[in-house]
Amino acid sequence: MIERGPLNIVGAGPAGCLLAILLQRRGFEVTLYESRRDPRGGPGESGRSINLALADRGLHALEVAGVYADVAAGMVPMRGRFLHQPDGTELLQPYGRRPGEVIHSISRHRLTVALLEVATRRHGVRVEFEHRLTDLDPAGGAALVQDLRRGRTLTVPMGPLLAADGGGSAARRCLSDRGLVHVVEAGLDHGYKELSIPAARDGGYALAPNALHIWPRGNFMLIALPNTDGSFTATLFLANRGAPSFAALDTAPRIREFLSTQFPDAYRLMPACVDEFQAHATGFLGTVYADPWNFKGMVGLVGDAAHAIVPFHGQGMNCCFEDCLEFDASVGAESTWEAALGRFQAVRKPNADAIAAMALENYQEMREHVIDPKFLLRQRLSLELERRHPRRFIPRYSMVMFHHEIPYRIAQLRGAVQSRLLDELTADAATLEDIDFERAGREIERLLSPMPGDHAPT
Repeated sequence: MIERGPLNIVGAGPAGCLLAILLQRRGFEVTLYESRRDPRGGPGESGRSINLALADRGLHALEVAGVYADVAAGMVPMRGRFLHQPDGTELLQPYGRRPGEVIHSISRHRLTVALLEVATRRHGVRVEFEHRLTDLDPAGGAALVQDLRRGRTLTVPMGPLLAADGGGSAARRCLSDRGLVHVVEAGLDHGYKELSIPAARDGGYALAPNALHIWPRGNFMLIALPNTDGSFTATLFLANRGAPSFAALDTAPRIREFLSTQFPDAYRLMPACVDEFQAHATGFLGTVYADPWNFKGMVGLVGDAAHAIVPFHGQGMNCCFEDCLEFDASVGAESTWEAALGRFQAVRKPNADAIAAMALENYQEMREHVIDPKFLLRQRLSLELERRHPRRFIPRYSMVMFHHEIPYRIAQLRGAVQSRLLDELTADAATLEDIDFERAGREIERLLSPMPGDHAPT
């Protein structure tokens, strides 16, 4: 058993707070260091990705940590993708076939505040805001943290120091600069901007509320997630350069023409979109690969600090929360920090690599494939095969989003087998009536072993 005592975590976002709660419950005296101001004093940063998608993995982690009830009031259920096609037609694609297979939209600010309140008031976690990690001294076993309010530098023990400071992790950068961690930051040539759709005049939603709205346009797309106040947070994903691109949209008239032409129905609902477009910085999209995730038991990377992914599968936060559970389990299973950090990476890295790959694949699906007739047939067939063979065939999307008991890596491997099968079954088919379900059944029995647990039809 690891000796209980003081423990320092860098980063007081959702992942850092959840990790602090879990480790404080184990008897550690946790202190969180956060470079930003206390979010409980005001709204989050404008222009940042301010909406998150909570799915089964994240919900499970919140339940295990005993904080689900503290965040539930801020969640808005989304039952499917609501597609706004270029010709003006609309289509709702359910995420799954079971009533409970929904995703929840939640404000990043609201979630962070709720977790902070639980961590500090219920569990006694100490939080030092406006304290920025500036350097790591592995030889001396200490981290340097700048107190931004008092203009002083603190020496913080690395015994260990846990870094949950996000995709731009200062801790990861310090380790990389010293050659202690190999890091690859694979950026996309696309970025994003946050826009907003305000509530309707009567205070209700201007769009169907219980859905994730998507305007797929091939090489770019707009999405919108609902908030509890009747508004939507919209995000434009677009190439950084070329035509069209963020670089090309450099004047108000060009921005207005692009948005009004490509997304006319959404444009009418976004009165401030041109001003927001110009005011908000273009966000970076990319995947972070780090190895190892720790250094000699003295410092460990958790969540996005170790493996940031693109947001197109709605799994970034869910993956980080799952990290927190696995980290907590590793601490409980090992007797030294070096062993616990090593176990954590051994279990989580294959799964982190798997969801990183699937998230990249999902970008093309969301912006292009969702309006392809063959894709729609494959989707309908997937749900029908799950209905007929619930123990063996679960759509990959459902495995990722609605089955926390199925590791990402298993979902990726089984999903590849299922994708090839769907290709074969739909090669000469236009509707479900054209599918040879007897052949499908034989192939499923041959290729896919039964899944553990209860996947009975409903």
